[in-house]
Amino acid sequence: MQNKSLNDTYAPSDDTFFFADCIADESGDSALEIGTGSGYLGKILQEKFSFVVGTDINRLALKSQDYKIQNSVCCKGADALGKEFDLVICNLPYLPSDSIQDMAVDGGPEGLAVPLEIISSAVSRVKPQGRLLFLTSSLANYQALIEKTKSMGFSVGILAKKQLFFEELIVVKAVKLSS
Repeated sequence: MQNKSLNDTYAPSDDTFFFADCIADESGDSALEIGTGSGYLGKILQEKFSFVVGTDINRLALKSQDYKIQNSVCCKGADALGKEFDLVICNLPYLPSDSIQDMAVDGGPEGLAVPLEIISSAVSRVKPQGRLLFLTSSLANYQALIEKTKSMGFSVGILAKKQLFFEELIVVKAVKLSS
């Protein structure tokens, strides 16, 4: 489990650094990070994209980010945004849980409920042929997550995997099919 910093966000850890490697070659005009937390991944996106937005449900996290990004919006998922992006990323809260105690890590039953809400909010924010990349885990029902994402109008595949001692981290790449 990751450690929380003083601003009540999780400090970047193995999953963050693995995801950072997976987005290193991404570029374009606009990018969105849902659940930006510390801002670590958003800061990386700012180096390769002209316009970057980070959203988070935690207002305190946005106010006191360790890695400041220019455009931060406090909202659930991407619900408050009206723009389409070339790239949308999210390090999903994927841990299977009976109830949501910690919005940063608890994904609900099978680790699906919260991730599906987030992905659903992102669908209309991804440009046609744009990319949605998300990190999940072997602890979650990631196959069901992939199938649900396909049903939302994406071509979906596993981009990368990383084995940790208790789980396998999985980065999924979904390309939005033309409407």
